[in-house]
Amino acid sequence: MTSLLHPPSFALAANEGNHLLLTSTQRATIDVFVLEEDIVRVRVLPEGVARGPRTWAIAPGLDDVALEGRDRLDTSGFTRPTFKLDATPAQLRIETQQVRLTIMLAGGYCAWEIRHGDEWRAVLQDRATQAYNFGWWDERVYHYVHRMPGEMYLGLGERAGSLDRANQSYRMVNVDAMGYSAKTTDPLYKHIPFYLTWRKDAQLGYGLFYDTLADCTFDMGRELDNYHGHYRHFVADHGDLDYYFIASPATPLAAVKRFTWLTGRPALMPKWGLGYSGSTMSYTDAPDAQRRMGEFIERCREHDILCDSFHLSSGYTSIGPKRYVFNWNRDKFPDVDGFVQGYLEHGVKLCANIKPCLLRDHPEFEQAARDGLLIRSRDGEPAWVQFWDEIGAYLDFTNPAAVDWWKAHVTDALLRYGIASTWNDNNEFEIWSPDALAHGFGQPYPARETKVLQTLLMMRASRDAQRAHAPEKRPFLVSRSGAVGMHRYVQTWSGDNSTSWETLRYNLKMGLGLALSGVSNIGHDIGGFSGPAPEPELFIRWVQFGVWMPRFSIHSWNDDGTVNEPWMHPHLTQCVSSLLKLRYRLIPYLYQLLWDSTMRYEPVLRPAFAEFPDDPGCYAESDDMMIGASLLAAPVVEPEQTQRQVYLPAGANWVCYWSGEAFEGGRSVTLPAPWDQPVMLIREGSVIPLNVAEQHFDQRGDRRAFMVVPSRGDARVAGRCVEDDGESEAWRRGEFGEWLVSAQGEAGTLAICVERAGSMPRTQSIVEIFVPAGESRRVSVKTGSLAGEEQAGGWRKLVIDLDTKKT
Repeated sequence: MTSLLHPPSFALAANEGNHLLLTSTQRATIDVFVLEEDIVRVRVLPEGVARGPRTWAIAPGLDDVALEGRDRLDTSGFTRPTFKLDATPAQLRIETQQVRLTIMLAGGYCAWEIRHGDEWRAVLQDRATQAYNFGWWDERVYHYVHRMPGEMYLGLGERAGSLDRANQSYRMVNVDAMGYSAKTTDPLYKHIPFYLTWRKDAQLGYGLFYDTLADCTFDMGRELDNYHGHYRHFVADHGDLDYYFIASPATPLAAVKRFTWLTGRPALMPKWGLGYSGSTMSYTDAPDAQRRMGEFIERCREHDILCDSFHLSSGYTSIGPKRYVFNWNRDKFPDVDGFVQGYLEHGVKLCANIKPCLLRDHPEFEQAARDGLLIRSRDGEPAWVQFWDEIGAYLDFTNPAAVDWWKAHVTDALLRYGIASTWNDNNEFEIWSPDALAHGFGQPYPARETKVLQTLLMMRASRDAQRAHAPEKRPFLVSRSGAVGMHRYVQTWSGDNSTSWETLRYNLKMGLGLALSGVSNIGHDIGGFSGPAPEPELFIRWVQFGVWMPRFSIHSWNDDGTVNEPWMHPHLTQCVSSLLKLRYRLIPYLYQLLWDSTMRYEPVLRPAFAEFPDDPGCYAESDDMMIGASLLAAPVVEPEQTQRQVYLPAGANWVCYWSGEAFEGGRSVTLPAPWDQPVMLIREGSVIPLNVAEQHFDQRGDRRAFMVVPSRGDARVAGRCVEDDGESEAWRRGEFGEWLVSAQGEAGTLAICVERAGSMPRTQSIVEIFVPAGESRRVSVKTGSLAGEEQAGGWRKLVIDLDTKKT
């Protein structure tokens, strides 16, 4: 890199197809891509040459990108709107309907504004002193920006600590952080270089996405340097400065939704993925693993524990004390076919653990090495890495031959037995040697610069194997590590957390950070993965919290040899069973949220201020969260609590799920918090779909009902609930239906309308509607007839017969 005494001066050299090219006499260039009214991309190349690879992150509204990635000059999928361009000798100004970018030609400094009503509001400026690395320091990529007072920084994926990242710094490197502190450990498992800046005083913000595969650092104001004023910065170890600015006026969720759209459509997973998934390492590590696995089914039946799947830990692959991917230990599992079919007969699907590293004594290692399927050193030998308790080498997913090998083994070792899904684990690709090379689709590339890509391509290969094996079934996959674009393939979780109250509190914030980074199908290891057995109170509070998460799995590898199981504390087993039945009651609502994530890019989890950005009370540090737009969840995250204080956002009234009692927003209330009733409130004007069929381990049903919380006065409330077969790809062909439920309040009368639209997968003519008991207006029915009414706790249960005409 050429060292420059002065920043380069730029001039507009080309403007073609919404791509503006600025060049300088010192070779540096700046590319500006006007992609959407609210999305503008900037790329700064100090030498005028792109050093980074293609992109695997950008897939606007698409299910995927090509295996070998997307050309960074490809603007297909974007609307590329018309824009105003004003140029003077000093600056260039680009203006869309929502974004105005001013570039100072001396130095290339950018200043960003967002339209707020009828005026433009400044939101982001490059630091005036050395914003970019034009040969000042080293080969790394730098971006320094001015930091304004009162800014909140949200996102960056899976991070420890507070939801607001201000005044902290983070290293984005995927590592296996076993037993991490959810409050302090950094780095963790995932690489998502996107964050949202929000100013609560101005009610506007924006997202920044740095499209890089590099290990990188974000300093959000922790660093101070007197020469430069207040700033924050991004540093990447390699590649280019290539970032997307996404306007987010009025609500923080605007940029989150647009970033999710920008990086691809979230995978719609089968409905059974919302059920309880059993898991523990101890079962498959046992010498009689098949018998232990059978005992799990018997205990579920004995205690009436609803269960839809089981995560099969890697002990099934063992030879001695070590693990060998795709190997079946026939001593532990003498009858693989019978084992898998036995689970399926009880409605429990298996999700098998697979790992991307072959140990050096793996039965297929030598052949894989000869075939060039492994990441190699420059001398042609395998690039050795530490993996668990042995040395091995990673498979190279930038080699199409290795992808084919992987897909064939997923099919032959797992899918052909009836195993439904894959659990992509230990896939952080911890490659540190500068001598390791990846195939790079025929253009060898330093392997340590492809770590994030290897993770993404591994889960894609697993997905493709499952699609090929069962084309009409939605693939279900889980991955621990990940990157931007992972939401197109997998469900994920927050890794190997530790057993503590602190973990419970900060995993909540970690989940919100992921959801605000485009990854909504998420959860945590309930009870804690690493450490001693959770005490009874901690365990039951964990289960309560898990009721609301898209992923619900009790999983552990406890240091004291115990196992986290629903029945681990006998006096709580009935309570655990009841909480699981509550979760299954809420699955229609959770499924609708995941459907909206796929179709509308809506985050499932969100902080209260994302829904109520104009309420100052919502910005206070809290342990609450919104589940969708309608449900406020308040988990208990401290011991010895029998009540829970919760702040109710202003601008809405709220109804307790359990008692039906109504509360005005804008104040805190204290509610009882027994072990079998997690604290949750329904937002006024909401419709919550439920499954009210009786549920038992060997007896499942699906019967729809709705909780309707009408607005006071004459306001209208409306809600919807998608219905499909929950498992096939028929939804892509439009084969799904919807419930449309509405209520119109008038003086003395509440008119309720329940309609069915589209292709409903089952017939249901009797529908129950629950309205708060305090709703005293006379009910009229616009469709069908009112067949009955009774009191159900704090709710009025209205029975509507849709097939009988109103009399």
